[in-house]
Amino acid sequence: MKGGESKAEATSTDSRLKTRGRKPGKKTKKDPNQPKRPPSAFFVFLEDFRKEFNLANPNNKSVATVGKAAGAKWKSMTEDDKAPYVAKAESRKTEYLKTMQQYNMKLASGTNRGEEDDSDKSKSEVDEAVSDEEEEGDD
Repeated sequence: MKGGESKAEATSTDSRLKTRGRKPGKKTKKDPNQPKRPPSAFFVFLEDFRKEFNLANPNNKSVATVGKAAGAKWKSMTEDDKAPYVAKAESRKTEYLKTMQQYNMKLASGTNRGEEDDSDKSKSEVDEAVSDEEEEGDD
């Protein structure tokens, strides 16, 4: 083979690459009721920057150019200029932590997922359990 590799070395590398990461069918399902993570200070800045940039450049349709321009401006900003965005990001983070705590309390008490677990039981299993209790009561 070219490059000085033998065929065995090339295939061993390929097999190692295939085994890394998660297995294809084993994705965990995300709960749709879970709160979204809060944006970082840069993304809070980006919300404002997009509005200004789109007003200044109405013909621009590229998301990449907006991102590049925002990144360049963010890097050139001083810490004092970034401070309001950092403060907004921190306040959103504290709100997120509060809502996550409430969400976790609901999960612990079983209000969100507990209802789904009961529905997994088939109706015949429930009917059998009820009929068994009725037969015991008749004796």
